[in-house]
Amino acid sequence: SVMVTGAGGSIGSELCRQIININPARLVLLDTFEYGLYEVERELREKIKSIENGDNIEIIALLGSVCNRAHIENAIKSFEVDTIYHVAAYKQVPMVEKNVVEGAQNNIFGTLVSAQAAEVYKVKNFVLLSTDKAVRPTNFMGATKRFAEQVLQAIAQRDNETKFSIVRFGNVLGSSGSVVPLFRKQISTGGPVTVTHPEVTRYFMTVQEAAQLVIQAGSMATGGDVFVLDMTEPIRIVDLAKKMVHLMGYDIRDESSYRGDIAIEYTGLRPGEKLYEELLIGEFVTGTEHPKIMRAEEETLSWEILRPMLNRLDKACQEIDLQEIRTVLMEAVDGFEPKEDASDPLWEVNFSSATTAADSQQSVQQKVTPLFKE
Repeated sequence: SVMVTGAGGSIGSELCRQIININPARLVLLDTFEYGLYEVERELREKIKSIENGDNIEIIALLGSVCNRAHIENAIKSFEVDTIYHVAAYKQVPMVEKNVVEGAQNNIFGTLVSAQAAEVYKVKNFVLLSTDKAVRPTNFMGATKRFAEQVLQAIAQRDNETKFSIVRFGNVLGSSGSVVPLFRKQISTGGPVTVTHPEVTRYFMTVQEAAQLVIQAGSMATGGDVFVLDMTEPIRIVDLAKKMVHLMGYDIRDESSYRGDIAIEYTGLRPGEKLYEELLIGEFVTGTEHPKIMRAEEETLSWEILRPMLNRLDKACQEIDLQEIRTVLMEAVDGFEPKEDASDPLWEVNFSSATTAADSQQSVQQKVTPLFKE
């Protein structure tokens, strides 16, 4: 019995497609994204009709959040889950940069809740999907994913029956929110194609290959593993944009060719965006039996160190205290130095109201004339 959290997303749904081919007894799909969940369930029910013994595969679609402990525990217990692929996360850097509280709740505590539930009910394998943005992060999304990695590694150090592992990889071509569908849309409407910086590079892999390697890496886990996928050489985003323009039958319009069809416009690096990404935190990496899967040896924090940090972070999230969230993440994630323009709409309103009230009270006090001289 297999559970995939975030099953309605690009990577989660592809994982489900490939898991179905292995003929599991049961596949549990979990997501808060109702339409995505509906679509992948419908597709999988059609797919099992053409698979040998597909009629024996039970597909269960569950609406729900990975932060809901009772819901997750009930699902694992009721459906006797053996393996969990934890895909659910907020992954868009600009969105998390402006919604820090919810990003921390979902990415960190969603992982914590799911991993602890797996531990309690003795799930055999728990695989966390992570990102190259978790390596020396410069944004809140990457920092929350790195914290989630550390949570999983700390739990893995305890004496339990679950094999916890992490699979870290770069960008997935064609996934929701990636540059490929964005560029395709911009080109089809006449441009311009927007690139943040001429020297920005990223690692890319197809969603099919990523899902296949995640499954294979998870099967090699011994407990506490950090697997890194070989993404080959990074690609300059502007080169990808130019290639897509040509593949769609257009020419580039620039200073050397004013008669071209599509212009490329540089918009500047977004808050928290790097020029290039990395896949390894340390220098120690070993091969595995698969040529495209490596095992990284990285330092971890103990549960005794992480637990008080998690308590402080939980309190800060409940109180919408962005400054404390920032402080805890900087303590927990080595090298994380957030930019000042990261924010949160609820924090801004509350902070502004508190500041206005304090200023108003101070102004009133200044206008009061004392009845008696000191």
